[in-house]
Formats: sequence, structure tokens, C-alpha cells
Amino acid sequence: MTTNQLIGMLAALANTLAVLSFALSMLLGTLMGSYLSSILIAYSFVIMMGAYALFAKPEKKLAGMMAVGFAIMYATIISLVYFAQMTTVRSGGLTEQAASLLDYQQFGLSFNYDMLGYALMALATFFAGLSFCAAARKDKWLKALLLIHGVFSIACFIMPVLALFTPDMAGSKWIGTAILECWCVYFIPIGILSFLHFHNLDHSGQEITPEASGHHKKHPVAANMNEEGTKGGLNHML
Repeated sequence: MTTNQLIGMLAALANTLAVLSFALSMLLGTLMGSYLSSILIAYSFVIMMGAYALFAKPEKKLAGMMAVGFAIMYATIISLVYFAQMTTVRSGGLTEQAASLLDYQQFGLSFNYDMLGYALMALATFFAGLSFCAAARKDKWLKALLLIHGVFSIACFIMPVLALFTPDMAGSKWIGTAILECWCVYFIPIGILSFLHFHNLDHSGQEITPEASGHHKKHPVAANMNEEGTKGGLNHML
């Protein structure tokens, strides 16, 4: 196992744990936990996308690079949004107008930027799904999950434009929580399958299969015949 593999695996594991923490924080109603978990999801996601780009074949490198680019944009926006919630918004003292813009809970500017960030995240997963060939069943599932997740970018972009969520919307809080919990259920398998994907790669980015690992091994009978033939040749020369 290479260092690059290990980094990819640890990033996928950290991402999975961060998504679990995010889901639990929402159920418990812990805003600080949700915000911190979201930042950790973003940072581990960038590293995970970097691993996809690194192990991509030459003909798929552009897809991997696009995944990293969109992931960096996503992480930047998410960091700004949630760090503001953990600091400026949490400390209070904002005017009513400033709070309406910065407070994520009021579905203002911060909420709109947050949705834009997740639209970029979805695009990153789409290109990550294009960056590798799926041979094993688990990789086929991973590829499908990544590509389908990319479709979410359309909804994440359109919802703020249409102003579907407003502070005075009835049940907006529990509807938003339900949607995010469903997202967590969807995204956790991506982290787990990504961990397994990186674990089963060799240093060149090729998937290690039983056939591949034994491809260069000689059959015991053939190896014995070769050994006997070599000994016979040496005896003949002597």
C-alpha cells in the first residue's frame, strides 16, 4: 500500500465519519456540531477528490482535475458560510438586516451561498464518477452513486433562485432537516465505497483483482518443470 492510497483511504474514512457526525448533530439540534461537521466534510472531500484525480488513467485525468477544481470551490464557499455562523452570527450584535443576510437559519444570503456550494460538490462527484473505470461490482455501485449525485447540482442551484425556502415558510425547519438526513443516508455509502476503492488499487491506479495478482505467478507444476530443466541443462554442460 502506497502513501497516496493511505491518504485517499483516510480521507474517505474521515468524510464518512464527518457525515455521520453531521446527521447526528442535526437530530440532536446542535447547530455548532452541524457547522463544524460541515466544514470537516468539505476538507476531507477535497482530499478524497484529489485521490480520484491522482489515480485516474491518463485518458480520464481531465475528469479527475475537474472534480478537484469543483471540490475546492465547494470547500471555500462552505468554509466561509459556516465559519461565519460559528463566529459572527453566534456572537450576536448583528442588526436585523445583517442577521437576515448572514444567519443561515433565516434562509438569506448565507443559505443561498451554501446551496451554491453543494451544487459545486455535486458537480465534483459527477466528474469523480467519470475518472475511473468500474470493473468490480462495488466500484460499479460507487460510480453510479457518484454520477447520480451530480444531478443534485441542478436542484441545489435552482432552489435558491426560486426562493423555495423562506423564514415564514410553514415547516421549513423540519423539511430542511429531513432533506439533509436523506442526503446523509445517500452519501455515507459513497465514503465507504471510496475507502474500499482506494484500498484495492495498486501503485499505478489499477484495481487489484485475484486474476491480476496471480497473473505473473507461475503454476507450481510449470515452475517445477523449469527448475528440473535448468538442473538437467547444467548437468549436461558439466
